[in-house]
Amino acid sequence: MNEWEWQLLEDKTLVDHVMISGVEVRTGDRVRLFPHKGGDILDIALHGQIATIESIEQDYEGKSHVCVVLDDDPGRDMGLLRQPGHRFFFNPSEIEPLPSQDQTNDQRQKDVIQKPRILVAGIGNIFLGDDGFGVEVAQQLARGNFSASVRVADFGIRGFDLAYALQDGYETTILIDAFPHGQAAGTVYVVEPDLNDPAASLPQASFVEPHAMNPLNVLRMATAMHGPLKRVLLVGCEPATFGGDDGQMGLSTPVQAAVREAVKVVERLVEEVLNEGRSTATN
Repeated sequence: MNEWEWQLLEDKTLVDHVMISGVEVRTGDRVRLFPHKGGDILDIALHGQIATIESIEQDYEGKSHVCVVLDDDPGRDMGLLRQPGHRFFFNPSEIEPLPSQDQTNDQRQKDVIQKPRILVAGIGNIFLGDDGFGVEVAQQLARGNFSASVRVADFGIRGFDLAYALQDGYETTILIDAFPHGQAAGTVYVVEPDLNDPAASLPQASFVEPHAMNPLNVLRMATAMHGPLKRVLLVGCEPATFGGDDGQMGLSTPVQAAVREAVKVVERLVEEVLNEGRSTATN
């Protein structure tokens, strides 16, 4: 079964730790892989490889599965972001905990494996005029100096990838998009949709966008995947044009002028969320 089938078909429970050969292992610990004999060519290639535990999950039958990312994988960062093709599931009997003396960088590994709390996602189509607003804002934010608690990504029109990313249990997700709201072109505003009924809490005009990945479709897809959606904020901008039938490269003048404002709005929202987390931790 590939990872996408695993995500869809299995009811999973995250497990804090698992005992392997009398040793307690947790997320962030490093292990050596010993796939059972009789596997495929990938099992042969992974034999003896050193990896880091990304998560420990339990299926509906109560069986534990250890998800790892390879230390030598050039795409290791993609695995840490739970992207397909860079994460591998093993039975606990197929992995061996590394001796403590081999884990001199244990704390550094656990810092790296720690998942961000906030996802900032820009969406839109750069070939459809102002629809590229979310992409432009996300690209500017990506050049900022956010902490490891924040992941900024330009998802473009990759609705499937964004819905998949929303399964990672972010405390807050900030979606950035251009959609009609009945205001003057270039107006920036923040909406917090009701995740139980997003269609009722978001302006209906926003769902005639030319790209298929509008906020409602993304939330519907993510909800259908039974992900742990928590808080979602939508930073929107009133578009002036989507370029008509022929499309258009570049943002209109009022929407381009709104990019900087939107960057500041997102930065403020991120700071507020992080401050709320600090206040909760100290109480």
